[in-house]
Amino acid sequence: MKYLNFNVRTFLAIFLLLQISCNTTKKFTKDQIPTMKADIAYLASDELEGRLIGSKGEKLASEYISHRFKELNLSGIGYTDSYLQAFEVKPKINPHSMIKDTATIIGHNIVGFLNNKAEKTVIIGAHYDHLGYGEMGGSLYAGKEKQIHNGADDNASGVAAMLAIAERVKAKKLKTYNYLFLAFSGEEEGLWGSNYFSKNPTINLNKVAFMINMDMVGRLDEEKRIAIHGSGTAPVWDSVIDTIKVPEFKIKKHESGVGPSDHTSFYLQDLPVLHFFTGQHENYHKPSDDAELINYAGLDLIVDYIEELLTIMNDKPAPLFSKTKDESAETPSFKVTLGVIPDYLYNEAGMRIDGVNEGKPAFNAGLIKGDIVKKLGDLEIIDMMSYMQALGKFEKGQTITITIERDGKLIEKKLTF
Repeated sequence: MKYLNFNVRTFLAIFLLLQISCNTTKKFTKDQIPTMKADIAYLASDELEGRLIGSKGEKLASEYISHRFKELNLSGIGYTDSYLQAFEVKPKINPHSMIKDTATIIGHNIVGFLNNKAEKTVIIGAHYDHLGYGEMGGSLYAGKEKQIHNGADDNASGVAAMLAIAERVKAKKLKTYNYLFLAFSGEEEGLWGSNYFSKNPTINLNKVAFMINMDMVGRLDEEKRIAIHGSGTAPVWDSVIDTIKVPEFKIKKHESGVGPSDHTSFYLQDLPVLHFFTGQHENYHKPSDDAELINYAGLDLIVDYIEELLTIMNDKPAPLFSKTKDESAETPSFKVTLGVIPDYLYNEAGMRIDGVNEGKPAFNAGLIKGDIVKKLGDLEIIDMMSYMQALGKFEKGQTITITIERDGKLIEKKLTF
């Protein structure tokens, strides 16, 4: 049969992952943990070669997700058997890219519809593409040998969560809205797939109540910190977010509906959006973003939270749309970088470092993960925006004194950009 390989593959993935992680899985009763493990194990496997848009790996991923939609008895586009929405792009090629061919790339969104015969529809989305071997840019890998970027957190985790939510919505029989489940391609290259869908929708966007996006939701930390973007896109979001107390997440809300993920495409169509994100990490856009590093129990808590949000919204009318300030428009330009991964979920004074890139100014100055940047020169750093504004004051080659907090003590170091 056409999908026999998927069933065998899923069985093997579940069996192997249960053997590897049996001590962790025993703590949880939900059957979806091993299912999400199996989804991520396949989507982030070397067989898919990083799921680059237009590649064989993207095709294999789209077939897998289509099959999962079929298992969930979701309708295809226009009530057909096809879940695939093809789109074409002809990208502008970076002159330093390994790719020199400017031929048209064909990508595919995957669209599954749960028809409750309701007036309004909720869109639940996540992108499934990643960086391939890093050949189209975006990779932070510094090695010389070509390696597959499997993208387990970015964004096999979001796809697995979307599939789990589809199962829960059906089981809970939430009927006030229809539900459209969307897996986008081309997100890594510039929101290509979601941009195309928002302008060529398979349903009437005037009948969409709101959109939820999940991008990098697989690395919940011990403090259970998450970011929710788009909280200002509907007046009801703040109260709903604050109402949900289980699990006890430490939530950092961002009002803006504009950001570097697919919810932006829907906000720009005047739709309320929410985007869930568990933070950047040292494996971001590197070959080391693999399935064994996913916090599956944490991913299940994210699904719990969104399920509760959808349950609350099931008893409410479609939220009103609100325009928000574009936070990205305030981001200053700068000529220098520390070469660190900031902790975007950090809520205290300063900018906490979540990772240091070898050979970059911070690494050369002896900064390490967990350091909190308090000053760049004489400029005080109180948050992410002040950090970026400070960077805009310096030139390449300039040497400054950087003040960091480490283990509760302030330390000064010389740093050269």
